[in-house]
Amino acid sequence: MKFINWVTHPSYDIPLPLKHRFTSSKFSDLFTKLQGLDLINSATLNSPSKANEDELSVGHCINYISRIKSGSISKKEERKLGLTWSPELSNRSFLAVNGTLLTAKLAIENGIACHLAGGTHHAQYNFGSGFCVFNDLAYTSIHLLKRRMVKKILIFDCDVHQGDGTANILADNPNVFTCSIHSRKNFPVIKANSDLDIELEDEIGNKKYQDIIEHTIKRCVNFFQPDLVLYDAGIDVHVNDQLGRLNINDEGCLSRDLFVLSYLKKHSIPVATVIGGGYSKDRIELANRHSIIFRAAHEVYS
Repeated sequence: MKFINWVTHPSYDIPLPLKHRFTSSKFSDLFTKLQGLDLINSATLNSPSKANEDELSVGHCINYISRIKSGSISKKEERKLGLTWSPELSNRSFLAVNGTLLTAKLAIENGIACHLAGGTHHAQYNFGSGFCVFNDLAYTSIHLLKRRMVKKILIFDCDVHQGDGTANILADNPNVFTCSIHSRKNFPVIKANSDLDIELEDEIGNKKYQDIIEHTIKRCVNFFQPDLVLYDAGIDVHVNDQLGRLNINDEGCLSRDLFVLSYLKKHSIPVATVIGGGYSKDRIELANRHSIIFRAAHEVYS
């Protein structure tokens, strides 16, 4: 049996008002769900340390980083972010970026690693957006390249919302290829320019979606030949998602993840997974959806 590295931290949950669209306990809920599936018996648990301000400055404005640390962001900035500042939010944000970086390092060593968070792809250079404080995908990519751990990175973003922050921060980096497969009519209203954007129409179903996923991952790998893939397995494509607009069920999400991981394993390309977006009033249902990428990883790699 191959043990798969998971990365998580007990401080990922954050306090939020009741009925907030973002499920503040989604990270611990997911861990509890995975324990119930017994996947933990074939996993190795890892926890990140906090990033410091200098480390974060590779992808974000130092003044913005300092405001997140101190809690001096304005009410307007909070509205744009969609989250209320708290010490817990600040702490989580400095931890989670290093969580994805650690996941990527473990993937390079072992072929696969999975983060029980991450995918904060709306965060921009100097402001937070769409529940995303710092951009873990951009941060991880820049650090790995600076340390020469890899030469080329593919960010394969399957969140239902475009990875606009990732595209903007990495726009001038030729060693990262950003691919976003997202809903055309969904957030953000003004889209960025990824290296490859695939826009989905409302109500798309399993079959058509799967065809697009398969064609696109093959196209990206054949064209760019990455040394590492950061896979944002966003689960807000699901038919039950509050912010989705698509018509993909559990089977469709699992089929997507199984194909992506199997294809990358076949081509010996390491992959680090992050959970991306997912929104539901039912915490248990949401945790079940987020567990799909972990079930796929253990099926393909164990």
